[in-house]
Amino acid sequence: MGGHRRIGLLGGSFNPAHDGHRDISVAALTYLDLDEVWWLVSPQNPLKPEKGMAPFSERLKSAQTVADHPRIRVTGIERTLGTRYTADTLRKLVTRFPSYRFVWLMGADNLAQIASWRDWTRIFHLTPIAVFDRPTYTIKALTSLAARRFRRSRRREAALKTLAATPAPAWVFVHHRLNPISATAIRTERARKQAGKAKPGE
Repeated sequence: MGGHRRIGLLGGSFNPAHDGHRDISVAALTYLDLDEVWWLVSPQNPLKPEKGMAPFSERLKSAQTVADHPRIRVTGIERTLGTRYTADTLRKLVTRFPSYRFVWLMGADNLAQIASWRDWTRIFHLTPIAVFDRPTYTIKALTSLAARRFRRSRRREAALKTLAATPAPAWVFVHHRLNPISATAIRTERARKQAGKAKPGE
């Protein structure tokens, strides 16, 4: 791998950031022998409604607080690049940092529905991908359209250390300790607590 820096990319709304994001990132640093993991906080996820979405600056600050790791870099670079879609972001990052070796990091829930993303097959051809197992999504992810389409590009977990240097398309399914936390569950619990604080008649 020579002197190339190996960077894991974890994209999303981070609405809010939580320990599940951090768990995957810390695991990726070790499993994939990465130099850093970048959190790409999206200005606005095109697949998610704007209603209920915290302001970008608030999500960025929350992510910085949760990350709390010298090798996890929280960035709003998609705003700088002017991109909204993952395929476009990856294309520009690969062009801007030609000496870096990127790996796209995502949960099994995203592999299960990535076929609904814009130019999703391009994502597989732009960078290697590490897919981290998530509760209840294993079978759905591994039988998804994306998993079937790129079945010949799947690598064994033993190849994780060299994944960043492997030409795309290449992906690995990582059987990591499952973390059930989700941003949706956090938002639901916050709303429940706020409702409980409201006084009758308010």
